[in-house]
Amino acid sequence: MARVALDADVVIAFLDPSDAQHQLAVELLRGHPAGGDDILTAATVYAEVIVRPLQHGTDGTVDEFLAAVGAHVVDVDRALARRAAQLRGRHSALRLPDALSLATALAGDADLLTLDRALQRSAERERQS
Repeated sequence: MARVALDADVVIAFLDPSDAQHQLAVELLRGHPAGGDDILTAATVYAEVIVRPLQHGTDGTVDEFLAAVGAHVVDVDRALARRAAQLRGRHSALRLPDALSLATALAGDADLLTLDRALQRSAERERQS
């Protein structure tokens, strides 16, 4: 059993079959919930992911997906916010939402599942340090 943290782009692409990265998201997620993995997602990811579905009245699909995979939505407390700020300080191109996703993964000792190559490189550098 592994721990994984979901970045917003993975969830968005997975839930939208018309998204250009949908198939990649499907492949990235394949086997994780069924494998008994512990799945984390930052509260900020949840907020980012649910905006468009709220506008279209389809927000239930986000909640159903998270429940189906057994995802735990991680609150952003002072410690997590500080870790995200430290990450932004070390990786100048890292945007705050991405820093919070990465901080969630690191704090939860989880692999970050993201479609963002730059964010993935930052995650790999953090794991090596």
